[in-house]
Amino acid sequence: MLSPGKMNRRAGRLSAVAALFMMVVTLSGCTTLRTTAPSAVRAHIGAGAPARFGTVDCREAKCIALTFDAGPSENSARLLDILKEKKVPATFFLLGKGHIEKYPDLVRRMAAEGHEVASHTWDHKILTKISPQLIREELRRPSDAIEELTGHRPTLMRPPQGRTNDTVNRISREQGLAEVLWSVTAKDYLTDDSDLIRKRVLEQAGRDGIILLHDIYPGTVPAVPGIIDALKERGYVFVTVPQLLAPGKAEPGTVYRP
Repeated sequence: MLSPGKMNRRAGRLSAVAALFMMVVTLSGCTTLRTTAPSAVRAHIGAGAPARFGTVDCREAKCIALTFDAGPSENSARLLDILKEKKVPATFFLLGKGHIEKYPDLVRRMAAEGHEVASHTWDHKILTKISPQLIREELRRPSDAIEELTGHRPTLMRPPQGRTNDTVNRISREQGLAEVLWSVTAKDYLTDDSDLIRKRVLEQAGRDGIILLHDIYPGTVPAVPGIIDALKERGYVFVTVPQLLAPGKAEPGTVYRP
């Protein structure tokens, strides 16, 4: 039997855990964040269905997706050079204001070189804190711009800070967008130390992982070659987010997270 002192300490710890849980729920922007794992999408498709994207079949291969938020930027050209040299596809969640509008040639290049071009909203507004009308604008404007530049309308969106809720889900569904979160973050917005960024990614990486990086920060792109080489040595195959889900596909309004 626990003494009163131990019971009080345990109650205090449980209260702290409860408070942390409530904080996580609040940060997610909804009372219940329902997410779907890539493996669940693949399992839902018949076992004999062919993979939709080339020769990569993530039901068999040890897949991982490299994703970049908030570009394009002055660092994106170098990043695209690295990805081309390493023969690695990525998924780019692009910002509209000051990014898509500033670097249209880089958006075209991303699409032309086989990367998935997706939306990170127009102005990085926290979608759970704005009106439905503004959410629609934040989602519509980058989709319009990307379609004009590449000829293809995005089907994927990453909400700023990963904050979403039922209203965001509903409007995303209306606009034909699925939401994509992540399982690996280097918190590269807090450090320019490329070695630390690489270390953090490698410590968290796992099968079906979705890696979140930002090519807008100076320490990130220099870390990418080492990340790619180390994960390839571990047997990982790099894919885009749609490849990770194949032979299933992203459904508008659904939130995907490993």
